Amino acid sequence: MTELLAGPIADRHTALGATFAAFGGWHMPVSYAGTVAEHTAVRESVGLFDVSHLGKAVVAGPGAAEHVNRVLTNDLAKIGPGKAQYTLCCNDSGGVVDDMIAYLVSDDEVFLIPNAANTAAVVAQLSDAAPAGVTITDAHRDFGVFAVQGPKSPDAVAELGLPTEMEYMAFADAELSTPDGAVPVRVCRSGYTGERGFEILPRWADAGPVFDALLTVVQRLGGSPAGLGARDTLRTEMGYALHGHELSPEISPVQARTGWAVGWTKPEFVGREALSAEKAAGPARRLYGLKATGRGVPRADCRVLAESGGADIGVCTSGTFSPTLKQGIALALLATDSGVGKGDQVVVDVRGRDLACEVVIPPFVTSHV
Repeated sequence: MTELLAGPIADRHTALGATFAAFGGWHMPVSYAGTVAEHTAVRESVGLFDVSHLGKAVVAGPGAAEHVNRVLTNDLAKIGPGKAQYTLCCNDSGGVVDDMIAYLVSDDEVFLIPNAANTAAVVAQLSDAAPAGVTITDAHRDFGVFAVQGPKSPDAVAELGLPTEMEYMAFADAELSTPDGAVPVRVCRSGYTGERGFEILPRWADAGPVFDALLTVVQRLGGSPAGLGARDTLRTEMGYALHGHELSPEISPVQARTGWAVGWTKPEFVGREALSAEKAAGPARRLYGLKATGRGVPRADCRVLAESGGADIGVCTSGTFSPTLKQGIALALLATDSGVGKGDQVVVDVRGRDLACEVVIPPFVTSHV
């Protein structure tokens, strides 16, 4: 059995009474005071997530940005230095190797934050096609990542002297004062919750004191630390894709409604031909939201039926209880030839029991980013 990896502040999580689980090969905090309480803190106040398990990679050298643009789906030419962009790394058949955030530092440097388990695959794909002079470095353990999310997140970040007056998906390098002195951090106005928020990247060795400083102000503002449980309920309410669920090497961005992260007019990116053909023909299945109208909670891998006892028309990719809506919700891939769409009623087979659901188009709640 492979030993789970520990993040830079595992001791802090233990001291805070966190419960843990394996995720992407890492030993991760699931919750502290309970998922619903942490979810509510993010929606109403502010929450602090340690997501240092996320991958990091640096593409550097003359023409680095141009190289990234030839491999990944989104169009880096649409943003300038100091901006970040959601993008996808696809295979030749249009499936998704991973989704990630790309920070455009300059024409000669792009900083990537892929998912933990897929970092090596992303680095390998970029390395295989790299021109002379462009290097791709796996910097997984060089940086920590903390997400400060919620309506009071600007207050928390500003209290530490960090920049907050940025456009969505803009980033800046700054310094944060700690008892051991000022440490460099990168601050991006982004997140994975649907609330206004910031992702703060310190050096791995500085993660402890940075987390301590963030936690102090978050708690002072009535917020709390939050674990992967709340991260999942928050992102599901927004309909945000999670790789391995709504995106995979077998699930394309056209199917997953993430085609907005594809630079369709770019002359080149991996998977372009297959994705363009699928877009033109229409996908065989498409992602929808399901909102339970009966008592019960749909879960990932549950079958979706046109009606009780009817034909299978799809499968749930994620499912949870929504603390905001107080009902079960799910994301599901539904066959387009079923004719089922927004506003229709379907049935989810939850362990042999029928659960009536309404088909919707995510998000389930309003975004405040």
